[in-house]
Amino acid sequence: MATRDSVEQFIQQFEEAIHNAEVQYSEAQKLEHNNDTEFTMAQKQMEATYNDLMHLSFSCNAQQREQLNRMRLQLQQLQNEMTLLRH
Repeated sequence: MATRDSVEQFIQQFEEAIHNAEVQYSEAQKLEHNNDTEFTMAQKQMEATYNDLMHLSFSCNAQQREQLNRMRLQLQQLQNEMTLLRH
């Protein structure tokens, strides 16, 4: 079972990845092609966070799993928006 500390540590990682991706998404909307490297790195960070989330969800209790599921949906929504952005 995942410990509370490991879940809290992941939540911190998740929030950092989401924040970074939102900043890069916002910049990409304004600058178009000027920040390709940072945009791509943000997408890679989100993918790594998604993989960590899925791995962690296998060892969580039901309450933690529900929280991670909401986070997964938020992450996937932002991934979709970034993918669809004409950048």
